[in-house]
Amino acid sequence: MYKFLFLFVMSFFSAQHYRFVYEYRMKPDVNKKDSVITDVMNLDTDGKKSYFYNAVKYERDSTYAATKSYKDLLLSKNYDQNLSYIVEKDYVAKTVNFYDKFKTVNLLIRENEVPEWKIEKEFLKINNIDCQKATTNFKGRSWEAWFSKDYPVNDGPYKFSGLPGLIVSVKDSENNHVFNLIQIKKINTIFSLLPKSTKEMSFADYKKTMASFTFTTDDIESLSINKQTGKADIQVKDGYFVRIGLDDMKSGKLDQKILQRLKRTNNYIEKD
Repeated sequence: MYKFLFLFVMSFFSAQHYRFVYEYRMKPDVNKKDSVITDVMNLDTDGKKSYFYNAVKYERDSTYAATKSYKDLLLSKNYDQNLSYIVEKDYVAKTVNFYDKFKTVNLLIRENEVPEWKIEKEFLKINNIDCQKATTNFKGRSWEAWFSKDYPVNDGPYKFSGLPGLIVSVKDSENNHVFNLIQIKKINTIFSLLPKSTKEMSFADYKKTMASFTFTTDDIESLSINKQTGKADIQVKDGYFVRIGLDDMKSGKLDQKILQRLKRTNNYIEKD
């Protein structure tokens, strides 16, 4: 069990902006059960809406939006291409908007489905937080969650919500997708980088679109070569960076190498 310092302010009930930080472990390939991606995701809330997104991507995009410095992009941390999405929940309207990007097109999937939870009479203390168990069948998978009534936020990671408290941990029965809360902190402003224009589609069409991805040199936004390291940093038009060896470029394997790096998961949270 991870030991992290949880920052709980006594004025939580009246505070407006909080960030719940989750460690997310996923197996991106159904054919390779030993393949695991670990990344950090943020859930920001102001009590009316929440935004779930990749922490490193947001930090990088925020810095670039402020400085417009290509050097800042090159020096920033990397994140997994599969975790570039944003989940927006509207508490009042009870809607969920899922955003992602395919090349230069911003995609939007609108939903109003929420999990139907069964609250169990099982209790557990997780990182000194008193939690209660809940289970559900959601998006084609069986899920086990632990939530805490100590935090009056009926929300959780990804599209999970609807429990009488904050979801501290949730995982599917196959351990393909595991979310664990690792930090809570008060913030001044919440996430604010939603795309201005989008193309709407169903989640089924979204998966088909992502599976159809092919790479050509036309997809390159910019390229920077470092002869000392023997690497080339390539930014594709969806904003993601790929680092390729110069030998691969010379051997004519550039397209194959980049396409391999940009390959999306075939193990989505939604099986349906």
